[in-house]
Amino acid sequence: MPRYVDPEERVRDIVGASLQALSEGGLAELTLRKIAQRMGGSITLITHYFANREVLLNAVLEYVLADVDAILEELEQIADPRERLRVALGWFLPDTEEALRQERARVALLTHQGAEPVIRRHLQRMEPAMRAVLVRAVEDLVPADELDGTVDMVRVWVSGIALSVVEHPEIWTPERQHAALKRFLTVLSFAELPAR
Repeated sequence: MPRYVDPEERVRDIVGASLQALSEGGLAELTLRKIAQRMGGSITLITHYFANREVLLNAVLEYVLADVDAILEELEQIADPRERLRVALGWFLPDTEEALRQERARVALLTHQGAEPVIRRHLQRMEPAMRAVLVRAVEDLVPADELDGTVDMVRVWVSGIALSVVEHPEIWTPERQHAALKRFLTVLSFAELPAR
């Protein structure tokens, strides 16, 4: 008798293996056959849940976007604006294996946005989502007329540290990332202003 497999768990496993493949070898590693091999099964292991690579890639990208909703909910529960900012910026740090895997996969996909419509659509959704997190993080700390510029500056910082970690994870340890975040928060002029 075949062993029961929880479909939701299997989908999570396939998405996780796909994210790992993207982070290690880019889009060339994201084929249904290669993902099945990674998981130790036949291609039907994947096609039972994902009809083709585009559907699989879309599931991977939706998985990454789901984190945005979770952090926005978390930020709503934080009353202190400075703590909200710290938590939001900390969320952007690729300071765990999973976060680094996601960031590597994102960077690997950037070069394919012109060739793959699903990637382009995802990236068009991702930037406003990232900005929404940053708006919530700083909106109570700066005057309304400075909000967009402040979000731009903070977005550049989080993108820069994420790319630095992808390029040199051996240098940008989690401890170093958090030290850089602490320094960045200290340097921000509004970090010492009373909340409005």
